Parts: sequence; structure tokens; C-alpha cells
Amino acid sequence: MTQSSMDVLEYVVKAADSKKAEDILALDMKDVSLLADYFVILHANNDRQLNAISLSILEAAEKNNQEVKRVEGKDNAQWILIDLGDVIVHLFKQEDRELYKLERLWSDAEQVDISKWLD
Repeated sequence: MTQSSMDVLEYVVKAADSKKAEDILALDMKDVSLLADYFVILHANNDRQLNAISLSILEAAEKNNQEVKRVEGKDNAQWILIDLGDVIVHLFKQEDRELYKLERLWSDAEQVDISKWLD
């Protein structure tokens, strides 16, 4: 059974939140980009937390039989991109998130209310 992109978004947000990801933001990209239905943008306070969050998301994808199309940036861990097809996750260290400002780049995308999935 294939999961909807909303299902994928939910377990990604929950997996990131379980590792105390900071300022998780989900953008609805369906009317803005052909790349994905959703972008998830978040940051961590240090390298260890960044790696823990990415591992948690990858484990959740595996548990849900979700194909991981690619993972970029895991070794130098400044910006990790996890491509799950319809959901693309951008994990940053805080200073890099402020530098790249993806939220502003995609400001025409609507934010998804993910509050019900956060602890």
C-alpha cells in the first residue's frame, strides 16, 4: 500500500520532533514546485543532534517501507537533504538555516499546520 504524501509528512515530523528538532516547518509545495508535495525545514543545535534527527527520519521511512531516493550532506552535516519523493526534508544547523533562509525562498508556499503532530 502506498502512503499519501501527508502520511509521509506526518511520520517525518514526528520522527524529527522525537529528537527535539527545532522550529519544524512544513511547506505545501504542490502549487509552487514540481519537486515535491511538501518541504520540511528544521534545525538542530549541534552535529550530534543533526545526525540523530536524520537517522530518526531515515528509520521512520524504513519502518514505513518508504523509498529513500537520496540523502545528501550527511558526512559534513551542515545541511542534510533527505529526498523521500513527495516529501523533501532539509535539516540544518541553526546558523546555516539562517544563512540559506529557505523559508523566505519558498515564501509563496503555504505552511502546513503540523501542531497536532508535535509533543
